[in-house]
Amino acid sequence: MVMVSVQQSPMVRSEEDLGPPWLRPLLGTSFFVPCPAHPDLSKNECNLFCLGCNHAAGALCSYCVPAHRDHHVVQIRRSSYHNVIRVSEVGKLIDIAHVQTYVINSAKIVFLNGRPQARPGKGVTNTCEICCRSLPDSFRFCSLGCKLGGMQWDPTLTFAIRPKRSQDSGGEGYGSDDDSFSPRKQLRRAGFELGRFDRGVRWSDDEGSKSNTRPMTPTTPPISRCRPSRRKGIPHRAPFYG
Repeated sequence: MVMVSVQQSPMVRSEEDLGPPWLRPLLGTSFFVPCPAHPDLSKNECNLFCLGCNHAAGALCSYCVPAHRDHHVVQIRRSSYHNVIRVSEVGKLIDIAHVQTYVINSAKIVFLNGRPQARPGKGVTNTCEICCRSLPDSFRFCSLGCKLGGMQWDPTLTFAIRPKRSQDSGGEGYGSDDDSFSPRKQLRRAGFELGRFDRGVRWSDDEGSKSNTRPMTPTTPPISRCRPSRRKGIPHRAPFYG
């Protein structure tokens, strides 16, 4: 009897699902170090990254920015000695679903790499699937790097941003804000026509079969309820009696 072993082929993922070309270099770059290109200048800490140059430029300082003025440069910040980036800067470029976000200094941020936790606290029911960091139940990963690691076995994970389907389209297409038949625009159009009607201008509906007019009559002035002030007369001195 001959035993035949079947090997599973590795899962093939598209480059779009794995994220843009700058994602892996961003996660592997060391930040908050002195800039090697400007060692003699003050405040030369590298906390910027150029998405257009990827790993070619590495971490940048503020003196390096003029050379990348036509590129997309993002700022890296620090929280608890770990690198973070604001969701407002990265959320429009990649899909950060299933990644825990935090609010620091009134700004929502996300960690770049994992923060391993040796022993989760008591009562913890959910942890990061990569580094075992304690998380709320609605999240699976604590950082962008952990999500990238989880994509090796989960084909549903992706960094590509998918267009959202419209609720009014019934799942057949994608919604658009330019739809002239949307309820919001119909109400806006009705309000505009109503404003014209109130000003006494003749207007017709979409079929042109009806018309309404409103006579323009002068409005009655408001009645003043203030009492008229009495004018004081000329004062007279009282007569003297001897």
